[in-house]
Amino acid sequence: MRGLLATGQRLLRSRDLCSRGRRWISTSHRKAQTAVAALKPTMQTLLGEDNVSSAQAVRDQHGHDESYHGVMPPDLVVFPTSREQVSEIAKICYEHSVPMVPHGSGTGLEGGICAMKGGVCIDLSKMKTILEVNQEDFDTTVEAGVTREQLNAFIRDTGLWFPIDPGADASLCGMCATSASGTNAVRYGTMRENILNLEVVLSDGRVIDTAGKGRRTKKTSAGYNLTNLFAGSEGTLGIITKATLKLYGIPEATVSGVSSFPSVKSAVDATVEILQCGIPVARIEFLDDCMIDATNKYSGLDYPVQPTLFLEFTGSENSVEEQAITAGEVIAANEGSDFRWAKELEERNKLWKARHAAWYACLALRPGCKGVSTDVCVPISKLPEIIVETKEDIIASNLVAPIVGHVGDGNFHCFIVIDTSNEKEIQNAKDFTLRLGRRALAVGGTCTGEHGIGRGKLALLEEEVGPSGIEVMKQIKQMLDPKNLMNPGKVLRM
Repeated sequence: MRGLLATGQRLLRSRDLCSRGRRWISTSHRKAQTAVAALKPTMQTLLGEDNVSSAQAVRDQHGHDESYHGVMPPDLVVFPTSREQVSEIAKICYEHSVPMVPHGSGTGLEGGICAMKGGVCIDLSKMKTILEVNQEDFDTTVEAGVTREQLNAFIRDTGLWFPIDPGADASLCGMCATSASGTNAVRYGTMRENILNLEVVLSDGRVIDTAGKGRRTKKTSAGYNLTNLFAGSEGTLGIITKATLKLYGIPEATVSGVSSFPSVKSAVDATVEILQCGIPVARIEFLDDCMIDATNKYSGLDYPVQPTLFLEFTGSENSVEEQAITAGEVIAANEGSDFRWAKELEERNKLWKARHAAWYACLALRPGCKGVSTDVCVPISKLPEIIVETKEDIIASNLVAPIVGHVGDGNFHCFIVIDTSNEKEIQNAKDFTLRLGRRALAVGGTCTGEHGIGRGKLALLEEEVGPSGIEVMKQIKQMLDPKNLMNPGKVLRM
């Protein structure tokens, strides 16, 4: 017992820093630290010593994502290898009132994995089994640690693929937890539309299958939609340990194209008209002049430094050609340049790799600085006005903030590059983010199309859904997580 107390005291004295200095530790957090120290031997017995770590470097690594939010490390990191182990971890933490933070690949952009109240980080990356691929039914079931690229490599020879592509090689269950989407959402939807069933471990260790054990139908009218309740819950309601997902046939033909425009408005107007024409475009991405300049420098491209659209068409050889011709006519009518085609796989991969590297291209504009990535989503008809207004706001605010977006579904991002040692820059970025979110809400949009709420958009969520909506969300949270142990401090102020 004396040894356990000594360990707890050492943890209380451990470094507890964020990127801008020491943070205050609440009394409840100190109690959690002491409890975690006492629980470490139990976790080692359950998981094996190699799967439990209190090393500072490991804790720091698990205390931040890709966002500018500072490091807020957990007190312990565990690496379960099965659903049963996750359930036992939850039971132990629940009994001792220790917070739990699920961890996928750590590629989030809203501070969603920061351990704001310490506790145990549950890293699911070792649960990497693809449990089932039903080729005839176009679905698959995977464990929590399976990533998007791992799944697509595994099923390539079946002629199927999973198209939801947020850019990073994120874990699929992490994508479920944040309701991720990406460049293909205009054709295939977001994660919400592509989840058939989820296996979830609740805060007290109970395990549920949101659609019923073994269910994988494309639709159901049976009861409440528990699957979509957990999609986008960001680990605040439970730990997703298994997902059953839709698959799609790999298209017969794929062609990508790039076109530049004289203004932001002309590029976005072309996007809206392409969609209004009913062209089944697979991807349509907007990059403003600042983003194109950064992409050219980072990825070795030579596109004109103007507002630009990246497009992709899929289908049969004939349908792809028809789509491209019609889109080209719309683009020409909006003063866009002739397409620069990328027909070969290598060329297309280079194009989309450059698009997916946009985040790192922005960071390269100001070496040593951090990125604040914010996203909103609005009705398609409102895109031209909101992107033009946002561009004007960026210039007036003297920000380095390239715009890039999945404009085919009304979603776009601003990648704000700031010096996090400069309080004025931080506040300027925060103020801009609030204005952008409120600008989207004012035209019937949402404060986040795919990044989630995390710890950065709590106020905007409250404005978006209103007091009654927030109250219902809190009631759901209290029912499923009465001790507020699941990723506390995220999504809702509790």
